[in-house]
Order: sequence, then C-alpha cells, then structure tokens
Amino acid sequence: MKITVKFSSRKFQIDVDNTDTVRSLKEKIHIVDGTPIRRMTLFINAAEMEDDFRSLSEYGVQESSEIVVFLKAMSRVMADPPSRRVSVVVQTSSSLMNAARIPVEMNDTSRVDELRQLLLERRMLPADEYIFIHKQRIMRDDCSLRWHGVENGDFLYVFKGTVSRGGY
Repeated sequence: MKITVKFSSRKFQIDVDNTDTVRSLKEKIHIVDGTPIRRMTLFINAAEMEDDFRSLSEYGVQESSEIVVFLKAMSRVMADPPSRRVSVVVQTSSSLMNAARIPVEMNDTSRVDELRQLLLERRMLPADEYIFIHKQRIMRDDCSLRWHGVENGDFLYVFKGTVSRGGY
C-alpha cells in the first residue's frame, strides 16, 4: 500500500506492507531520504509511533495514511553515545577480487575513508578509487559508519569508481 511521508518542508509517497514494523518504515525512509534513523520520530494522527517493533497495522496505518516525521535535534553539546565496535562484511564486486567477502571490525565512529584506508593498508583492496554502498545508498567518505546506520553483521559493498556531483 502507498502512504505519504511528510517532513516539515517536503513529502513523498512510499510503499509499505501493513505487517512492516515502525523500524522497517524508518529504514525505508532512510533509504529514500537519507535521514538518519535515530533522528526520526514518527507520528500518525498526532499519536507518536514509539515502539519500533510494532507493526504499522497496530498503529492504524492504511492505504493513503499520512505519517509525519519530526527530527530530533542532534546538538554537539549533547553527549554522543560511546563508540562501539561493529563487525561488518565488505563484499567486493565480481569484477573486483572475484566477489571476495572481507570481515572487518571497526569503531562505529570510524569514517568511510578510514575503512578504505584500512583495506588498502592491509592490501585487501588494490590501490584504486572505490564507492562503498550500504543498504543501496552510496556512503560518504567524510561520514562515520554510525551516521550511515551501519550495524553489526551488515554488508558493505565496494565497487571501483567515483561519484561526481556535477550534472554533466
């Protein structure tokens, strides 16, 4: 079914199942919009959808429902949760090292460029330019694994290439 996801300055439609959980809806919003999951608070009919494990149908979500997203302030004064280790698997493309799976453990506060450097230093990747993908989204070199929503056991996909921001 299609529902509308509404932010203060924009809105879009998204496909969901009534058996999807609040958490899976947040993940879909993150994939489409890039908003960090931990910043989202979802509301339907002015009621907060506070339990991530509850299904959308339990909150009365149906075809054409409107979900309002409020973003929690992420002040630098506020204490960030302590860094924690995450174990991920870096999966290369079939044309790069024959689709190798490389287990890696890093702090979730490590940036993507630090992950790239680690793989290059350990000679797990040949020297070249790469794009890292997490949950179908291109990862930004200057952002942490935590910022990208990387959790224990996640797969990060790596492809040769670069991303250009220009339109030509």
